[in-house]
Amino acid sequence: MTLIRVAHSPDSDDAFMFYALANGKLDTGDLEFEHVLSDIETLNREAFQGTYEVTAISIHAFAYLDERYALLDSGASMGDGYGPVLVAREEIAPERLTEVAVAIPGTLTSAALALKMWNPRLKTTVLPFDDIIPAVQDGRVDAGVVIHEGQLTWESDGLQCLVDLGQWWAERTGGLPLPLGGNVIRRDLGSETMARVAGLLRASIEYSLDHRDQALDHALHYGRGLDRGKADRFVGMYVNELTVSYGERGRQAVRELLEQAFQQRLIPRVPRLEFV
Repeated sequence: MTLIRVAHSPDSDDAFMFYALANGKLDTGDLEFEHVLSDIETLNREAFQGTYEVTAISIHAFAYLDERYALLDSGASMGDGYGPVLVAREEIAPERLTEVAVAIPGTLTSAALALKMWNPRLKTTVLPFDDIIPAVQDGRVDAGVVIHEGQLTWESDGLQCLVDLGQWWAERTGGLPLPLGGNVIRRDLGSETMARVAGLLRASIEYSLDHRDQALDHALHYGRGLDRGKADRFVGMYVNELTVSYGERGRQAVRELLEQAFQQRLIPRVPRLEFV
């Protein structure tokens, strides 16, 4: 047996995506899959060490990781006209934003990259993603970028939207989705194993989309307080046809994000983009 550790976030969308693989719904042959759950910034850092054979990472982090890992064609999280949201307790005038403290969920997250592209002059501080809404509410920071389920709960938490970064990106690029996260696979597995794993991960996503109620029941265990309706909506936002395959539109969005980030000197180079 060949062990393939698949590392991903403990979120409802990732749980939905990997439902079939985690519950023995697919014939994996001599490949044994083990799931490791961790927050995205930790996974970004672990990828620099090559810890896991397959891991979710931020597209931002991939700018530094293309020598060791290749992007898998399936498993992407793309904000199609929506994305991470910069929130505050009250409206903050654009000219004042550069004077306040803005929380981000990790320096290597795509949310942090998109925020810097939107306004390079912001002063940011890193907080765990699930502490950003409480920190904005209690005044520890003036504003913060919310990701994951926070994108659906910030309004009910009494906060104001300063910018939806996915909407801003769509307007900037003529309608492209904002690439947030992707799955990558370690190159040292070899092309044959990489292709087999890629096929199984895609099959897992397709199985969940075809058995939505079962997969959603599983995903609700990771919904962090979302009711079924909101969990279903959140899963629909980030597990869809762009998750099954980037397609040409998704690939163009990844290239555009990384090329623009490089032009703004926010990443050192544009990485090698292969989609297994």
